[in-house]
Amino acid sequence: MATPAPSTTPAASSAVGDFTPEAFAAHLKTQAGAPAWWLERKRRAYARFAELPLPRRTDEAWRFSNIAGVRLDGFVGERAVPKVTQPMQHESPGAEFGGSLFFMANQHGGGVPVGAEAAKRGVIVCTLQEALRRHADLLQAHFMAQPQRLGSEKFAALHEAFLADGAFIYVPRGVELEEPIHVNHLGAPFPGVTFPHTLVIAEENSRVRVAEFFKSPGKPLVPAHFVIGANDLYAGHGAQLSYDGIQDWGRETLSLQLNSTVVRRDARVQSFNLHLGGRQSRHESLSQLQAPGAFSEMLAVTVAQGEQEFDQRTLQVHQAPNTKSDLLYKNALLDKARTIFSGLIIVDPDAQKTDAYQSNRNLMLSDEAEANSLPGLEIQANDVRCTHGATTARIDAEQEFYLKARGIPTALANQLLVFGFFEEVLERLPEEKQREGLRKLIQRKLQK
Repeated sequence: MATPAPSTTPAASSAVGDFTPEAFAAHLKTQAGAPAWWLERKRRAYARFAELPLPRRTDEAWRFSNIAGVRLDGFVGERAVPKVTQPMQHESPGAEFGGSLFFMANQHGGGVPVGAEAAKRGVIVCTLQEALRRHADLLQAHFMAQPQRLGSEKFAALHEAFLADGAFIYVPRGVELEEPIHVNHLGAPFPGVTFPHTLVIAEENSRVRVAEFFKSPGKPLVPAHFVIGANDLYAGHGAQLSYDGIQDWGRETLSLQLNSTVVRRDARVQSFNLHLGGRQSRHESLSQLQAPGAFSEMLAVTVAQGEQEFDQRTLQVHQAPNTKSDLLYKNALLDKARTIFSGLIIVDPDAQKTDAYQSNRNLMLSDEAEANSLPGLEIQANDVRCTHGATTARIDAEQEFYLKARGIPTALANQLLVFGFFEEVLERLPEEKQREGLRKLIQRKLQK
């Protein structure tokens, strides 16, 4: 594992930091039993990582971002962690689930197997390492199959090069799961680097919901952490795939999360992300609608406090006719927090009858907070309906006065108004138990 250097005002970061060729060679030794194609992919990924430059202030994909905070120096090698011998416990919205996986500091820590009936019908919930041995064809076809296009190509290559393990979820054709699959990622109990990864394959006419949780250990407090996570979501023809990502890293964490979604004919994907933790958190979300009838719904809620920075980059790509995408991201900003939203809708020439929507809305609870919004369109077809926009506003003074006039303290009144602001997003989620669990997490953050 990695140990960051003491916090100083740094000189320019090197292109590889301490992720040197020697560190990569040491990592490859831990993967000695993996198939040749897997090791070759890692070698190619490391070569890309070493060649690509770090982000620069002039890069449009990093506009408004705190470039100085994104560094590679001070993270060295892979530090051994105590072997996890018992399944870890993790708080999550909704107590019921149909199977789970737990990871701590890149190490599998147990979980709960899927039910006997689901397993009998071919549902697979296992680690990437097990999938390498038993389901290599599926893994090879879908693992990081879509190239990164939102600015973090260098970090995606680093993730692929040093990834040790992750979650693999496969739902066969026609199988519908009633309970969600949970994947839990805990950071190391010391300063370090983590590479979470989840791959979900929903075959034709299947249905699955996956909830993924990211959290730093509460004790001992971790002074600094570096996370480069990724997931791949694939929805085959007619499939229904729902994904919830709940990010609650420690306040000194630098987090980059790279999400990629592929939606096939008449399939539906709903992706929801709750952003709470981290010192500086960047989330990139790519959704590709590749066949007629595909629908992608992209939802996010962010609570930004203190001096946190949340950087959200999205891309909706319509590659076939009669497809639909709908994006709604809402941010509540307090204190000196910052958010960046940069979203782009691309409509390819053959994607006639596209219906695309994109909205970013920011609620300011402080005069010192800062919200930056950059929505955009790139349309190459002539028969489409595309709408995009962004709003930034303070709490409505009349609404606040109404609550305070009835004896509600200012802090509580603001919390109620924030919940009202977020409810438009939360009400799109399918289950009340799920929504209530998320409300509790949001309330806890607001009360800090």
